[in-house]
Amino acid sequence: MKEENYIKLEFPSRSSNEAFARAAAAAFAAQLDPTMEELGDLRTAVSEAVTNAIVHAYPNSIGKISMRMRILEGSTLEIVVRDWGRGIEDVAQAMTPLYTSGGEERSGMGFTIMGSFMDRLHVRSAPDRGTSVTMRKLISPRAPRP
Repeated sequence: MKEENYIKLEFPSRSSNEAFARAAAAAFAAQLDPTMEELGDLRTAVSEAVTNAIVHAYPNSIGKISMRMRILEGSTLEIVVRDWGRGIEDVAQAMTPLYTSGGEERSGMGFTIMGSFMDRLHVRSAPDRGTSVTMRKLISPRAPRP
């Protein structure tokens, strides 16, 4: 798919940056004129992806997270959240609903939530090399306003 626009952000894995990432994604997506529901879906998926990186990739330290967003032809928004943390040993297991490596206080629903709000979810990871979460969502064209 042809790229029409893009942006890349990089920030420390501090919990205070989760809200910033969510707002930045919504602001970038605004050029596609999404509905409030589409914006809510997008914010939720980004929040889950960034929170996963903060909590699981760097459990005892502050590391680096990048978020790349692209608008592809056909009004498709692609978001890639990447970290260079501890990685996931078994991606298929990690994507199983209710599975968590984060202790009892974590729900184990992060990937399930991302997948339910986005049209496509792909996770690549390697132990001690980090994780890359790629999400795509088609933003439905709206009828012209009178």
